[in-house]
Amino acid sequence: MSEPLGLLVPVGGGDAIPLASDTMTIGRRSSCDICLDFQNISALHCELSFRNGVWHVRDMGSTNGIKVNGERTPARSLAPGAELDIAKHKYKLIYALSEGVALDEQPAEEDDIFGKSLMEKAGLTKPKGDNGRR
Repeated sequence: MSEPLGLLVPVGGGDAIPLASDTMTIGRRSSCDICLDFQNISALHCELSFRNGVWHVRDMGSTNGIKVNGERTPARSLAPGAELDIAKHKYKLIYALSEGVALDEQPAEEDDIFGKSLMEKAGLTKPKGDNGRR
């Protein structure tokens, strides 16, 4: 096996989970790359992806959500040493950030599912601040 791209280390003890590929699913389902067999973990909970030398996490519509460094988020870049909370199960992400790699901690605007109302997302209302002028 080649060198892992990072490790997920359970906070409070336990075996480190090697991050062996650049996209990994996490969930209760046995088909997930990282299977976490806890009742409060969704079948397909979240996805970790390694892009441009930085790990990113994205919630896959889970019931109990994810947090990065204590802040609930739908998607986020993960700095080395970031704490990832998957439905109250805490992990520390260990990896080396390549020299010259910029870290953008905010999700892309289209990924910010908490930033718009359901009506706005469905295209049924105008975004706030749009008073109809074109």
